[in-house]
Amino acid sequence: MLAYVFWHWPSQASDGGDYEALHLQFHRSIANERPAGFRRSFIFRLEKAPWISATGPNYEDWYLVENFAALESLNEGAVSGKNRSPHDNIAQRASGGSGALYRLRAGEPHFAKVRMALWFSKPRGLPYSDFYAGVRAEALDSGGGLWERQMVLGPSPECCLLLASRTVVPKALDAQEIQLELLWGGD
Repeated sequence: MLAYVFWHWPSQASDGGDYEALHLQFHRSIANERPAGFRRSFIFRLEKAPWISATGPNYEDWYLVENFAALESLNEGAVSGKNRSPHDNIAQRASGGSGALYRLRAGEPHFAKVRMALWFSKPRGLPYSDFYAGVRAEALDSGGGLWERQMVLGPSPECCLLLASRTVVPKALDAQEIQLELLWGGD
């Protein structure tokens, strides 16, 4: 499973409630008009992603797709047909955005329960096999999902561990901890 993760934020002129309402309308439209290979989407509100300079609320959208081929379908389907107007409405009120592509490496994507994201990169000098063995155990023990960046499309870190609750973060990870508030769970 792959996830296109998109961070965005409203323009200063946008009303926060209006922005969120239009945002939800777009995700409902995508859910109804499912592009081929699209599974579901999730919206989280967060105070700030450290790699984004925007102030005020930030939003983190997770679009789950079956494979790389489904990304093309999502890319086209999100901005055409019945999805075009909802997309354009929210896009006109956004000040900016940044995205990345992640693959599920371990655990299960229990997005409805997620309240925290730990973002981190592999420590230098540590072999990937050792690194993922330790993080995989942490993800599975905590009931979370471990995601690994597939393509560098923006400034986000290499890995993300999505969790339902706070956990002890190994110091070696040097993780950035972000509290998430679920706004949309694909239902």
